[in-house]
Amino acid sequence: MQLRDQHVLITGGSSGIGLALARQAAAAGARVSLVARDPAKLAAAQAAVGGPTFAAAADVAVEAQLLAAIAAAERAHGPVDVFIASAGMARPGYFAEVPVAVFERTMAVNYFGTLYALKAVVPAMRARGRGAVVLVSSGAGLHGFFGYTPYSPTKFALRGLAEALRAELRDTGVHVMIVYPPDTDTPQLAEENRTKPVETRALTAGGGRWTAEDVAHVTLAGLARRRFSVTPGWPLTALAWFGGVLGPVLHWSFDRTARRARAAAGRKPADH
Repeated sequence: MQLRDQHVLITGGSSGIGLALARQAAAAGARVSLVARDPAKLAAAQAAVGGPTFAAAADVAVEAQLLAAIAAAERAHGPVDVFIASAGMARPGYFAEVPVAVFERTMAVNYFGTLYALKAVVPAMRARGRGAVVLVSSGAGLHGFFGYTPYSPTKFALRGLAEALRAELRDTGVHVMIVYPPDTDTPQLAEENRTKPVETRALTAGGGRWTAEDVAHVTLAGLARRRFSVTPGWPLTALAWFGGVLGPVLHWSFDRTARRARAAAGRKPADH
């Protein structure tokens, strides 16, 4: 899919993968709209993207705010041709120590923040017979990793939503794509690392650390080829292809890594 003269709307577009996607889409000739919560970060992102970039502040977890932002973006740039759901949050930790409110907020941002936007843009795409939606999941949407009990379920939910939506929109001209990034050097990762258990650090280190620019490049390349699933890097590609078959082996391997990391840190299972 070519992006020139297309309206590309990106939630979570003020930083990280979302901002990298915005810059690359604009460089390809797209009219870009950014949606994020922080007006100051949005203004800086708008300046960094350059060109005919529109920005609207909204909390994606609040449907009314998100719908208002999308409506304003469409007044500025016309109907959305490509929607990219990149807004997300992660607050890892030991299950017993993470408040229920964190589980609720994570689901509200990661899942419902995507769903609200899809409900707003997909019907018009379907009526026009063209368009694309891109859901940014995570490697934690392919396997439930230690320490990600608030996060993994939300990213698994995006996987189920993408698979069901792909089947429903298959013959309508609307393309559906889902991306499973590994750990990516972004402000969100820095925030995650503040509460990430030692076991989680050891497990996620195996997937390597990507730059936001590289993840964005692979994502847009996948969109150009109209792929459904994009898994940056061979570890996540292998997990996506063989995770179900190798489930028992993966559990054994990941459990061993977690035990070794815990022992190295002088912790016991009962410590959390």
